[in-house]
Amino acid sequence: MHVIATAGHVDHGKSTLVRALTGTDPDRLAEEKERGLTIDLGFAFTELSSGRKLSFVDVPGHIRFIKNMLAGVGGVDACLFVVAATEGWKPQSEEHLRILELLGIRHGVIALTQVGLVDDELAQLAHMDVDERVEGSFLEDAEVVAVDSLNGTGIDALREALDRLTESAPTASDTKRPRLWIDRAFAATGAGSVVTGTLTGGRLRVDDEVSLVPGEGKARIRAVQTQGESRTKIDPGHRVALNLANVDYRELGRGIALVFNEQWHRTQKFDASIQILSSLGHDVSRRGAFSLYVGSGEWSVKIRVLGPGHLAPGSEGHIRIFLPEELPLLPGDRFVLRESGRDETVGGGHVLDVDPVTRASEARPDLSVERVIAERGWVTVDDLERLTGVTTQPVLGHWVASVTVLAALEEEVRSLVEQAGPVGLDMALLDDRQRLAVSNLQDLEVFEGRARSVDQEDIFVNHPVVDLLEAEPFSPTQPPDPSGEEIRGLLQRGLLVQNDGVLFAASSIHKAAIVVAHLLQGKPEGVTVAEIRDALGTTRKFALPICAVLDNTGVTRRRDDLRIAGPRLPEL
Repeated sequence: MHVIATAGHVDHGKSTLVRALTGTDPDRLAEEKERGLTIDLGFAFTELSSGRKLSFVDVPGHIRFIKNMLAGVGGVDACLFVVAATEGWKPQSEEHLRILELLGIRHGVIALTQVGLVDDELAQLAHMDVDERVEGSFLEDAEVVAVDSLNGTGIDALREALDRLTESAPTASDTKRPRLWIDRAFAATGAGSVVTGTLTGGRLRVDDEVSLVPGEGKARIRAVQTQGESRTKIDPGHRVALNLANVDYRELGRGIALVFNEQWHRTQKFDASIQILSSLGHDVSRRGAFSLYVGSGEWSVKIRVLGPGHLAPGSEGHIRIFLPEELPLLPGDRFVLRESGRDETVGGGHVLDVDPVTRASEARPDLSVERVIAERGWVTVDDLERLTGVTTQPVLGHWVASVTVLAALEEEVRSLVEQAGPVGLDMALLDDRQRLAVSNLQDLEVFEGRARSVDQEDIFVNHPVVDLLEAEPFSPTQPPDPSGEEIRGLLQRGLLVQNDGVLFAASSIHKAAIVVAHLLQGKPEGVTVAEIRDALGTTRKFALPICAVLDNTGVTRRRDDLRIAGPRLPEL
């Protein structure tokens, strides 16, 4: 499937030619038929002798309808450029050619129409004029086919030329990220809201839920059609009609894109390259009222020239564009910029950065994924794909960073571990990326929630504080620094137990549990704190926290002033 847009001056026979090629009149409005003038976009399709299928987007040629023309040429694969032999090259011929170039279209066929109304000499002169006009453009080597849509002259030859064109014209790529810019929305009797557009980026299916951007609306795809055929799914590169549920057609229109919301970054500001038309009679600066044409929409925008304050005719440069609404854009998207006050096309280019984080005075945008990473330091793989359209392997967890930034993080973590000393670094003190870095470093290990060097001796084995507390298990002498790092490490390891500011060896609590089990064996109805105190040979100062620990661990349960057996009371 290929989508081809017509282009050319008004009254040069674009719509008549599409009708001769497809049997479908692309002029669908009553006013268009009455005036014999294409006002809005028209659509038709045909199958070539090779079996390849073409969809045509027929655009208006009149200068007053340039906005409609721009809405139709985004997302097409090639063009059918129409010049009438009776009139030759005209102003809109030139503007349409420049717009197609700005939008990155690189393939086309030229139809020299209305040859039945001129003699052979005039037709030859018109052909020579066309050759001269397209010299240096992407149409320089395009086939030129003389046709007359009314008597059928050259129609078969044009179909053959279009067939050859489809062999070399690119087909839509599938990046698994569908986007459909709406170019028409209406209500169909018995069906509800219907939209049409050229699908790019990925597949859509019946029952998919899509987001409507700009805005927060959502809709479900009820039905899919392409070239008059119903489908359950549709791949990119097709002209598509979608029947949408859960949305009123009056909420839809040109400039709205259907996307899967989680796949796209919405932007109100982007950096871009721009080619200024050499035919422009003045420099371009931030001053002026500008209109941006991207996808199928038109937006009033402000611009900032990056670097110099202005761009001269024929020059290339970079600009930052400020949008009134959030759009789902991606690096590589093509656009056209017009100046509203002068009603002229200024230039066009492609998006470089959909979320610039560098100040305009310092920005140096390009299509490099590495630049996006470097400017952010750290970025998740999902965010990076939304920003660039490129799937990248993470360097740490689900994060991407430059080699330099990753090395700096690893050095920072090693330094923190070293500063923590032999007790090790409490992992709870680190952020997510630091914890991932610890796990990623082969010279570090995590044991009992603490990071340490792999060759670090375990200082908690046979620790003197444990020995001190075990010496008098139920009336232990407290260490001089009960809140120090080593104490916290011993608590974390489970070698010590603390309650109400009093430290015990874990083994002492186990011994106390056995003593209490013996007491309850003789008094299953319960024992008092005083009885436990006496059995342990300690004081109330230590008996109370011991009882609290036994309660908290399920060894005992408190019933009024008594302790009774808990689910974890040791068996004797």
